[in-house]
Amino acid sequence: MFKIFTTLTFVLVINISCFSQQLYFELGTTVSSFDYENSQGRPLDNLLSKSKSYYGMGYRQSINSRRTLYLSLGASYNNYGAIGSESSVDNYFEWDVSYLGLKAGLGIKMFELRDLSFFANVSVASEFLIRGNQTINNDVFNLVGEEEFNNNILFFRGGVEMQYPISRSTAIFVGYNYGKSVLISSGENAEKLKLNAHQFGLGFIINLPKCYCDY
Repeated sequence: MFKIFTTLTFVLVINISCFSQQLYFELGTTVSSFDYENSQGRPLDNLLSKSKSYYGMGYRQSINSRRTLYLSLGASYNNYGAIGSESSVDNYFEWDVSYLGLKAGLGIKMFELRDLSFFANVSVASEFLIRGNQTINNDVFNLVGEEEFNNNILFFRGGVEMQYPISRSTAIFVGYNYGKSVLISSGENAEKLKLNAHQFGLGFIINLPKCYCDY
C-alpha cells in the first residue's frame, strides 16, 4: 500500500510540476476573539477582541492546465490576543499568544475583471504555541509549557483574495480570511482556549521560471 501511495504521489508531482509555480509572502492584521472555559467548564464572558499582526510565506502551484486551481504549502507566524474582565470577582484578564503554523490550502480562481483576478481560498493549519502570556490583574503568567495551554491546534480558514499583476513575474494581492481553531488535545479538567480570527492581509506573489516536460 505504501509503495502504491508513493508511486501515485511521485506521478502527481511530476505532472503538476509543469504548471505555474509561485512563491508568496504576506503580512497583515489579525482581529482575534477567544472562547475560554476554565477548569470547571465555565465560560468567561466580557472578552473583547484585540488586533495583532501575522506573517506568512510559502509555495503555490497550479494543479490544472487552465490555472484556475492552486495548491499552496507554507508557514505562518500568528499573534492573537484578547482582553476581558469578570466583575463578580473584580478580575481583569488579558491574553497575548503567538503560534507558529504549517499550512496547506486550495485556491480557486472565480473570475477576472480586466487585470484583476478574484480567488476563493480554504486552508487548514497545524499551529504550535511558541510564546504566550496570561495576565490576571497585575500578575503575568507564562503559558509556554503549561499543560492547560500547551496544546497543538488545528486552524480552519476560508476567505477571498484579489490579485493584480505589477510586472511579468510579480503580482500584489489583498485578502480576507476568517478562521476557527480546534484543539487537538486537552487534558481532563483543563482550561480550554479556542480562537476565532479575522485576517486582513497584503502580499506579493513571485512567478518562478517555467519548466518544460517531455512525455
